[in-house]
Amino acid sequence: MKLQFKHQKFQADAAKAVVDVFAGQPYLTPSYMMDRGYQGKMQESGQTYSQSNMFDETDFTGWSNQRIVPELNNQIILDHIQKIQRNNQIEPSSKLEGTYNLTIEMETGVGKTYTYIKTMYELNKHYGWSKFIIVVPSIAIREGVYKSFQVTQEHFAEEYGKKIRFFIYNSSQLTEIDRFASDNSINVMIINSQAFNAKGKDARRIYMKLDEFRSRRPIDIIAKTNPIVIIDEPQSVEGKQTKKNLEEFHPLMTLRYSATHKSDSIYNMVYRLDAMEAYNKKLVKKIAVKGIQESGTTATDSYVYLEGINLSKADPTATIQFHTKGASGVKTVSRKVGIGFNLYPNSGELEEYKNNFVVKSIDGRDDSLEFINGIKIYAGDVIGKVSEEQLRRIQIRETILSHIERERQLFYKGIKVLSLFFIDEVDHYRKYDESGNPVNGIFADMFEQEYEDVLQNLQLKIGEDDYLKYLRSIRAAKTHAGYFSIDKKGRMINSKIKRSETSSDDVDAYDLIMKNKELLLDRNPQKSPVRFIFSHSALREGWDNPNVFQICTLKQSSSEIRKRQEVGRGMRLCVNEDGDRMDENALGADVHNINVLTVIASESYDKFTKGLQAEIAEAVGNRPCQVTEILFENARVHDKDGNEETIDASMARKLIHYMIKMDYIDENDALTDKFYEDKANGEVSFGTEMDQYKPDLMLIIDSIYDDTKMKPENARSNNVELKVDPDKLAMPEFKALWSKINARTAYVVDFDTDELVRKSIVALDNKLRVPKIFFKVETGSMKEIKSKDALLEGSSFEKQKSGTYDEHKVATNSSVKYDLVGKLVEETGLTRKAVIQILTGIQPTVFNQFKDNPEEFIIQAGKLINNEKATAIIQHITYDVLDDKYDTDIFTDATIKGKLDVNAMKADKHLFDHIIYDSTNERKFAQELDVASDVAVYVKLPDGFYISTPVGHYNPDWAIAFKEGAVKHIYFVAETKGSMDTLELRGIEDAKIHCAREHFKAISGDNVVYDVVDSYQALLDKVMR
Repeated sequence: MKLQFKHQKFQADAAKAVVDVFAGQPYLTPSYMMDRGYQGKMQESGQTYSQSNMFDETDFTGWSNQRIVPELNNQIILDHIQKIQRNNQIEPSSKLEGTYNLTIEMETGVGKTYTYIKTMYELNKHYGWSKFIIVVPSIAIREGVYKSFQVTQEHFAEEYGKKIRFFIYNSSQLTEIDRFASDNSINVMIINSQAFNAKGKDARRIYMKLDEFRSRRPIDIIAKTNPIVIIDEPQSVEGKQTKKNLEEFHPLMTLRYSATHKSDSIYNMVYRLDAMEAYNKKLVKKIAVKGIQESGTTATDSYVYLEGINLSKADPTATIQFHTKGASGVKTVSRKVGIGFNLYPNSGELEEYKNNFVVKSIDGRDDSLEFINGIKIYAGDVIGKVSEEQLRRIQIRETILSHIERERQLFYKGIKVLSLFFIDEVDHYRKYDESGNPVNGIFADMFEQEYEDVLQNLQLKIGEDDYLKYLRSIRAAKTHAGYFSIDKKGRMINSKIKRSETSSDDVDAYDLIMKNKELLLDRNPQKSPVRFIFSHSALREGWDNPNVFQICTLKQSSSEIRKRQEVGRGMRLCVNEDGDRMDENALGADVHNINVLTVIASESYDKFTKGLQAEIAEAVGNRPCQVTEILFENARVHDKDGNEETIDASMARKLIHYMIKMDYIDENDALTDKFYEDKANGEVSFGTEMDQYKPDLMLIIDSIYDDTKMKPENARSNNVELKVDPDKLAMPEFKALWSKINARTAYVVDFDTDELVRKSIVALDNKLRVPKIFFKVETGSMKEIKSKDALLEGSSFEKQKSGTYDEHKVATNSSVKYDLVGKLVEETGLTRKAVIQILTGIQPTVFNQFKDNPEEFIIQAGKLINNEKATAIIQHITYDVLDDKYDTDIFTDATIKGKLDVNAMKADKHLFDHIIYDSTNERKFAQELDVASDVAVYVKLPDGFYISTPVGHYNPDWAIAFKEGAVKHIYFVAETKGSMDTLELRGIEDAKIHCAREHFKAISGDNVVYDVVDSYQALLDKVMR
């Protein structure tokens, strides 16, 4: 699987902000004569060398970045910066803060590295600048940046027609420095800040005159090129000494990229995409938190953990963890319990549960359980003596539960789900016995035990057969893996962390993480069974896999990890199995239903979210928090014709008054729900005078920091079970609708089997084309080796010959025997006799394709026969009405669950209190039904209501009763589809819809209209006719 990249406006805007600062600079690529160095002695061998005997053929022409031309004086540059800042809603700088320092703020997960690579290309395209140095704070980020250059190389080459030459600075490979200076293409050197402050034998070699570098200082060769320095995470790089040492590069300019700049180190910010804006623009995942609360009760030392409440048709149950006495000692078990469950006998009579630990009540409204001794706990609460080990087991189990929930949602969307555990001690995951063989550590054992238990108690829904097959194909021991530092014996070891550092410098460990990035995204269970990853917390910065949906820090040390650092490893939007980013362009309004990162915290939801929000508020501290006149005064806005105007105090005052009148601002000068509703519907108004500036005014208002909009979702809440509204069930309109659609039917298909056989033969002869399996053999040889890069790129080999082996030369799948007739009977439902008649009737050349590719032959032939069968059904099916009818218990007994804002929404006119929707279009359709004045009542029909057809059960989507007199046809049954423009109903689906038409015609004549629609307007068009 290969990650795909797309052009995104915010990344282009960030690049443009930098480029526009230097508007007016000409395109120039100056060259100069490089310092050749001096004759001396080789440091290791002692042999002499000179320019003539070693470098006669070396071209010492150097290429540098052209300095800013004198015509672009500091005042003009400052004017450019101020104009860019105003356009980007950033407070204008009063002066130039260095020549030249520019700050770009980009939230973690939005593609910061991609953005500055694009910026390099744009600066080269406009001004010819080609020498860049990227300074990073750690090995982890360095390896990540290097990987980004690798995976985006082809993408950028297609756009700009050239490739960047990039390398990691290594003090023992100084020839790269000469090449950096002498190569006239775009060159990038990636260097970590430790190179400036290192100690030991290679300490600060970049500043030394080295014999093996012909008595030259590497820093001088670099400085001569006037490089553009890009600092990745400057808050972690720019210590006092590093900042001073960076000056020796003589940079043309310094660009600083980070999500968390220090407030005293923001120099001439030209672009900002902070945490709030990235979230509001849906460029990163939504955050949900699953907290674990250690209850403060002193009433008991008895261990109980309430995992959750299970709502069902009968009384609700609860899933709890408690201790139980077994043959080998006390262990923790997880059980589903009901009212009256007594922990004392069920624990093997452990003394800790002797004090009336009998379940008194289970309440699904507040997710609570109460014992008769008065102790009440809520989902996520743990009481009693909670050991470190028990807390980790709870976290692991909750991670697995969240993973399975997310995986079930995304499995049929082609998205692989990953969960990431960070731990501090490798021994907790992997140990080694006396013979050196690997064995599970305590966390690996816990994981496998809890994973098996969760799967054994998993209740799958109808239609989840493929997901069940997927789960069964992966053993617990194979679905988790460890990514750690490795010693010389191949054993996993703890990553070494230097004093005052938070991350490891283990290159091999990061290399393994980067190398397997795409493999982990593969959904093939045989090729990539790993879905749960354990890694050392010191390697945290190396993880940026986009499909991490759960993060759990099993932290046993007391070191404090910042919340944003913890969630930052999973903020990237996910990709599907084709490597396509699942962003707003791909998913529309569903982007934050699909892209949700769940953090399994070791503290309560309230404590974690309060800490996270405080950090976000600190990061966006320079944003305004209130809507007042000051917010708008002196802001520059544009009317519809593009004319610029400055808002004065009078205009600002009128605007605020109008917003208060529209109920957009409350008494605390904060934006109201009414404003956000109007904004979502595109109905915001600022009055006749100010509406002409609406786009710019909306940008200004978007700069407001609203902590309520940034609050992470509680992963334990928003679960709903649909409840029937008894008043709607008793409505005359619903009763009348139900009486007209609740009859059951039986179908009769009176078609001629011989006719089906004949048509199937014709279809197979005309349409069955099976691709052959063949093997491709290519030969080639190595041509001239131009450089190390040519070897790394694989361009030193030249293909000379290509040929194929087909089935005449290689026996394909010769060891596999197929029951062709039996397989087609399974595929089509026809008798063996009918299948044999079809196979013996087709042309020999068509039948002979079977041996070329048996599996594909069976699939394609089955599909073609089923299409003919479906056509025959449409032509010959009739329905007879039975005395049996559906009862309303299909509504009252149904257990229908969903998650608010994910696949469930509240409803007023629906038979149930909520609606479960399968797509954005269904949600929109339901919203339109709910507010339509002509609609009396409607229901999304449950799975229990179906029509029998020869090609399987068919479940219509909606039953709708209109108000009498409002429309011509009062009762309607609807099937909703995404778009009528692209709708192509073929084969089985067409047959089912035709069967539904015949069914409703049989049971109600013209009293009920059944049709396929894509919107409420399309529905109205049908019922008005």
